[in-house]
Amino acid sequence: MSEVQGTDAVEAPTQATSPSGATEAVATNRQGAGSVPRLLQYYRDELRGKLIEQFGYKNIFEVPQIEKIVLNMGVGEAARDQRKIEGALRDLTLIAGQRAVPCTARRSVATFKLREGQKIGCKVTLRGRRAYEFLDRLVQVALPRVRDFRGLSARSFDGRGNYAFGLSEQITFPEIDYDTIEDIRGLDIVICTTAKTNEEAKALLQGFQFPFRD
Repeated sequence: MSEVQGTDAVEAPTQATSPSGATEAVATNRQGAGSVPRLLQYYRDELRGKLIEQFGYKNIFEVPQIEKIVLNMGVGEAARDQRKIEGALRDLTLIAGQRAVPCTARRSVATFKLREGQKIGCKVTLRGRRAYEFLDRLVQVALPRVRDFRGLSARSFDGRGNYAFGLSEQITFPEIDYDTIEDIRGLDIVICTTAKTNEEAKALLQGFQFPFRD
């Protein structure tokens, strides 16, 4: 899978190492379908006020928030074996907690034996509560499991409030059973916010304890 431009994909270990109590707290958060996600409640109770104080917003609707999170998983070998798509769809659905959909080729490329309409990957878009639940699992459980993790690059904002980075192995997420997967696959994660500048978007993600290294 190709890396997100301007970011470095990070690798995952085969064994889990997460902050004390984080896994249990996040798991409990996911069980209550009608409850407000932990990070969303924190945003409403504390983080939003801190951002208003930091940037001097005059209207509460100006305060940046998470708009959506998009997960993409490319399957290059699907051009030769379409059965590979099924494994990718299953893995991404488990990671996101929402059904993933296949992505198809927009045009035919004879060099790669690719036909228009052929499935070449999958994606899922998370909004609202599911986006905050995924963000919680990502920060508290998945990223601490990354081997030799030294933080995420702070240079991967696009200038419009969006942040993108890549993970080189789907087994970073504990939902994936290493013994049952067919292939090691990477995925791209794009976090879209309503922030108008990189500075505001970074402050929002830092408020959610995003581990930036610079």
